[in-house]
Amino acid sequence: MSPTFRALANPNYRRYAIGGAVSNTGTWMQRVAQDWLVLQLATNGALALGITTGLQFLPILLLSPFAGLVADRVAKRTLLQVTQLMMAGPALVLGLLAVTGTAETWHVYVLALLFGIGTAFDAPARQSFVPELVGQDDLSNAVGLNSASFNAARVVGPAVAGLLIAAFGGGAVGTGWVILINAVSYAGPIWALRGIDPGRLDTPEPRAAGPGGVREGLRYVRGRPELLLVLAIVFFAGTFGLNFQMTSALMATEVFGKGAAEYGLLGTVMAVGSLTGALLAARRATIRLRLVVGSALAFGVVEVVAGLLPTYVTFAAWLPLLGLTALTMITAANTTMQLTTAPELRGRVMSLYLMIFMGGTPLGAPLVGWVGETFGARWTLIGGGAATVLGVLLATLVFARSRGVLTRSGRPRSLESRVWQHQASSRVPVK
Repeated sequence: MSPTFRALANPNYRRYAIGGAVSNTGTWMQRVAQDWLVLQLATNGALALGITTGLQFLPILLLSPFAGLVADRVAKRTLLQVTQLMMAGPALVLGLLAVTGTAETWHVYVLALLFGIGTAFDAPARQSFVPELVGQDDLSNAVGLNSASFNAARVVGPAVAGLLIAAFGGGAVGTGWVILINAVSYAGPIWALRGIDPGRLDTPEPRAAGPGGVREGLRYVRGRPELLLVLAIVFFAGTFGLNFQMTSALMATEVFGKGAAEYGLLGTVMAVGSLTGALLAARRATIRLRLVVGSALAFGVVEVVAGLLPTYVTFAAWLPLLGLTALTMITAANTTMQLTTAPELRGRVMSLYLMIFMGGTPLGAPLVGWVGETFGARWTLIGGGAATVLGVLLATLVFARSRGVLTRSGRPRSLESRVWQHQASSRVPVK
């Protein structure tokens, strides 16, 4: 099998990947439909989009430490089936409200918050479950393939959603049918999880329940300078730069005067670059900190340029590069966190990663929405990209001389040398 797809040789991972592809497609369809529904219902579209996005990600900020502890204490295969139902429920209700013409903006706010609660418990369990499926040797490849699946769905989902919304008249009713399709799509991962062979899972022995579980995870990360650097980088990128769900909608409608189909197409063309970045990540044998830093800086610069482009065509043509740089940064950061974390703490560490990466959205999204409302949609990209670049530079300067990040010559250590150093000195072994 090609090195790009070697993790698919594992039957458990292959089934898991199929279920995930179905759900990912539905998720991207709902993202487009939900944003379009908000624009149909609200008079202050930019601010309403920011509030919706913020509410959807707020539970990740508030609940992630506890959710990570649950992921380390409960069988992840069972937990993930529960979280799929927790996300399917709000999607079903929102879809029915929209189809019946009774949806209001506050309905979207409440259901986005409930959906976010399901996501808060799903994300750390899903992230830490992948190593149990494939083991350390294929983990980097599996992370890349997961990103590839997510972004292949990102190619298909927005385009299909835009066409379906347009086919149903371009209004709230059309968005409702698309959201209902997403509610049904959660049957895919539930089917996959139920069919996984538990005997082939590499499940670490769970820690006994007791006080201080969350603090244990925090202490572990605090003693790892390279992980702190990654967390700082993804905070700035996730809070200010990765607001495509909102910025693309604003650029399509307010700057270029386009409709649902053209808005959906923007997500598709950007996903082409994201998919390319994910496949390249799947082939990459080693990850270095310089890749995380360099790709984050490149992403910020590319986003600033995107905000300056004059036409819909040039903007759409530039988006694949934006997707490529964003996915390179995300997969490099995610792989670094997972490869160098002790298995019995992985749920808590990944929950902290997701809390910082995605939990910054409730802070950044309303701010970016306000910027778009006050200064114009272009500044959501220009300001977001500039904030990302400045934040990454600041984080790199602060952490560059921390123990374990730089060699005596001043050059970044390879990930492998830092893993070896950590294994030799830490009380918690890395398998």
